[in-house]
Amino acid sequence: MIVSAGTRTGGTRATATAFAALFAVVGLSLYGLPLYYDFMVNELGWSRLMVTSGNAISKLIVGPLFGFAAGWIVDRFGPRRLMMTGIVMAGGALVGLGAVSAAWAFYFFYFFNALGYVCGGPLPSQVLLSRWFDRTRGRAMGIAYLGIGIGGAIVPLLAKWMTDHLGWRGSLQALGVLIVLIAFPLAYFVREAPEATSERDARSRPERGAPSTSSGERAALQPILTSSSFYLLALGSMCSIAAVGGTNQHLKLYLSLDRGYSQGDAARIISLVLAVSIAGRLFMGWLADRVPRKFVMLIIYLLVASAIPLLLLRPSPSSMYVFAAVFGLGLGGEYLIIPLMAAELFGVRVLGRVMGIVLTADGVAEATAPMLVGYLHDRTGSYDIGFVTLVCAALAGAVAIALLPRRTAATTAPST
Repeated sequence: MIVSAGTRTGGTRATATAFAALFAVVGLSLYGLPLYYDFMVNELGWSRLMVTSGNAISKLIVGPLFGFAAGWIVDRFGPRRLMMTGIVMAGGALVGLGAVSAAWAFYFFYFFNALGYVCGGPLPSQVLLSRWFDRTRGRAMGIAYLGIGIGGAIVPLLAKWMTDHLGWRGSLQALGVLIVLIAFPLAYFVREAPEATSERDARSRPERGAPSTSSGERAALQPILTSSSFYLLALGSMCSIAAVGGTNQHLKLYLSLDRGYSQGDAARIISLVLAVSIAGRLFMGWLADRVPRKFVMLIIYLLVASAIPLLLLRPSPSSMYVFAAVFGLGLGGEYLIIPLMAAELFGVRVLGRVMGIVLTADGVAEATAPMLVGYLHDRTGSYDIGFVTLVCAALAGAVAIALLPRRTAATTAPST
């Protein structure tokens, strides 16, 4: 951890803030929304392509337009204000989605859901923790990313309970309110960096009216963008995120509409996947501090690739338990390992901008893969071709990561 008086307390608060943001913006929102797709299909008469296209179209717009800008804002002004804005947008989007009946309103609020994810989710959380931690960064990320697993494990059961009492629309709106209540207060009070780092950044910040970055800072990103490692990391993460996103977005639809599972049984299986991911986050974070992160990333991607075929076996209860265990372990490390690998390859000074680009690319993959799977199902009446496509994507991601260099010259933190 970066040294300064009170660092332990500040680091704990930063970890708690990242945990709450990821719990709410990713765990409750990202994993919660697909739980309502089957209600939209049944009540509004929309196709599977339609209900998954909101995520796709919004992220295809938000990612390219705002992803890099969000990374620049984090590097220039810090993660706190961006995180607060994103939390409000993510929660407000669910409140709006709970009231929609027209397609235009569906896309409108999904746009703000995607913007909330970019501004309030992994990007500011990753930069916040990277500023507070050095040697134990993997463990801190693992703890914070438990928020995704715990939120994702709770939300199927919570959504089922609230839907029984409030209807699916009221349930979705109540979920949006919870997001803001849980995450916003911690983001409001968190310090963005240890005192020593804050003072150093203040000394290096230009005077009012001066250029916002020096020529050296402007050039810092250039060698990264000409590095093959950057493109291999982006490609690998895109492929694996596509496989994970395509599976997650369709799992409730697949279980309830194709396999005939009850709402309660489907919720329990999805909850089990996310519960296992908690152990995956802890284990992968611990492992990433002890073995080369490239190998940890390979393990994660191969777990994802090996789990999806279990859905093609016309699943029995026992095979679904195996799927939940294997996919959950891979899911647990999926989002955690990307910023750790990026920090190891390129250092933390440009991590916000690097992750802004990588997360933008990942958002495109995460958005289009579910829509492609939905289209293939609408055309063929089956998930077989779609799930095979997701397996191929995960394997392609593993190949890209295998080609990354084993050792890098980048420093991973500004100080120790």
